[in-house]
Amino acid sequence: MIPTFLRIGWLNLKRDRAAQAMTFLLPIIFFSIFASVFGNQGGDAMSNLDLAVVDEDRTDASRRIIAALEKETALDLRLTRERPEAGVEPVALDRASAEALVQSGALSVALVIPAGTGAQVEAVGLGGIKLTLLADPSDPIAPQVVQGLLQKAVMANAPDLAIASGMQQFDKFIGMSDEQRAAMSGYVAQLKAGGDGGDAAGALAGVGVEVVNVLGGSGQGSDLVAFYAAGVGVMFLLFSCSAAGGTMIDEVDSGTLERLLGSRVGMNGLLAGKWAFITMMGIVQLSVMFLWGWAVFGLDLWSHIPGFLVMTVFSAAAAASFGLVLATATRTRAQLSGLATILILTMSALGGSMFPRFLMSETMQKMGLVTFNAWALDGYLKVFWREAPLTALWPQVLVLSLVTVVLFALARIFAGKWETA
Repeated sequence: MIPTFLRIGWLNLKRDRAAQAMTFLLPIIFFSIFASVFGNQGGDAMSNLDLAVVDEDRTDASRRIIAALEKETALDLRLTRERPEAGVEPVALDRASAEALVQSGALSVALVIPAGTGAQVEAVGLGGIKLTLLADPSDPIAPQVVQGLLQKAVMANAPDLAIASGMQQFDKFIGMSDEQRAAMSGYVAQLKAGGDGGDAAGALAGVGVEVVNVLGGSGQGSDLVAFYAAGVGVMFLLFSCSAAGGTMIDEVDSGTLERLLGSRVGMNGLLAGKWAFITMMGIVQLSVMFLWGWAVFGLDLWSHIPGFLVMTVFSAAAAASFGLVLATATRTRAQLSGLATILILTMSALGGSMFPRFLMSETMQKMGLVTFNAWALDGYLKVFWREAPLTALWPQVLVLSLVTVVLFALARIFAGKWETA
């Protein structure tokens, strides 16, 4: 009896390609994505970090710091503004232009070496300087990476600065009274034990860095809620739209579709009506998600209403076409469910709904751009994080519009099988 059940189960699995994909293909896809992101498999590690550098000090010390950073292979330094016209001398970055680059999302971080840094190095050593790191909070990893590489670069590539700093501290130590030396020794012991050494910590530590969020309050608190609301909302929008598109399969099974095609509605009218309904359903679904975020988690929704509405309407429209093309490309609810699950979960992993795309390698970030999720999330990020004007949403709106039209056209082609059946 058991061999018979095994044979029946094998035959059922052999005939059900959706079950085969869910059983064998989807786990491999997810394993590969997660291994590439967190394991840097195949030698495709995270891409070099682009870092804008503004030298407001223009002294030998500041130039030595920049030269040290240029030797770091993990950093790609940018010292000038946008490419100048032919024959025009490049213009060095200033704080305003560097801040604009970070605010626009062109770069995640910019380092400012403020005026007076050289004098501070001569007076109190490296531990007494304070560099400024202009940061985009949507990428919390980049500031930490830059701070670590900055310390490493200065210590490894500008050892004379570090030695001079140490000598200055030594000279100060020699010139101290017995009581001051005892107090300093106590600070050092406290630092070794992991405590707070107070002022001595600043003197003995490496280069001081102050991280400044250039997006004002954005990216903190309620705006972080918006990031997750968009990620989760877009993923479940795709699921709901594919399920809603499956009503066409139900109508085929019940014979309703044949009667509708015999009326004056026709296939074009039927698909247009389905698309309009699913789009409106998607708009309501995303609105409920963000309203819940506003009511429960303090999401700053009302000041971003114009951008939110634009992204929600175009995202819902594209997702509706996605649901229709899946429904018309399959013949049963089981096939639709299996195909939708594989595609949506894969797109969500690559497109940023499950974890931010900036954690991925450069290759995977480019791969993510073929997904619906990446473009929708980039648009919401511009609205809620970067405070971008509506005109800045044109790339996302254009791509989502093209996705809507192309997928709807494909759905119309696939639906032709029901007209000839």
